[in-house]
Amino acid sequence: MKLIPTGEMTLGPFFPREFAQGANVLAAHGDVIEITGRVTQADGRALDNLVLEIWQADGQGRHDNPDFFGWGRAATDASGVYRFRTIKPGAFQGRAPHVNFLLLYSGLMRQLQTVMFFEASDDPVLACVDARHRLIARRESPRRFRFDIRLRGADETPFFDD
Repeated sequence: MKLIPTGEMTLGPFFPREFAQGANVLAAHGDVIEITGRVTQADGRALDNLVLEIWQADGQGRHDNPDFFGWGRAATDASGVYRFRTIKPGAFQGRAPHVNFLLLYSGLMRQLQTVMFFEASDDPVLACVDARHRLIARRESPRRFRFDIRLRGADETPFFDD
């Protein structure tokens, strides 16, 4: 017998498709980039309407810039693809430039948090992760970075506790 999770057993709320519309553009003054990727399950199937939130520093590595909020939200499409338009963050306090990700999906039992780096670098987070290559985005062009996320399986993206 196969047990099927009920609404009481999964993380809510259950997101209407409009929940993430219009919040995926963070670009302000700075080096404008696009971050895109695909979110998949262990078997490679795409997750539709998974919500991703990002937060990041501005181009100078500041989180307190009143002209740059540093937060955005996007949802995956039927192919599991998401897209953000933002600025390339600067380094701050001994950290390499990076973008933090939070994933929310109606079937997950908890929020998932990970981080995307632009290149291999001397960063304390990268230093403590065995599969650090899974946290480094692939540069597709000078202003476009691809960061695919796998929720489970052999190529699972490293996730972090709260």
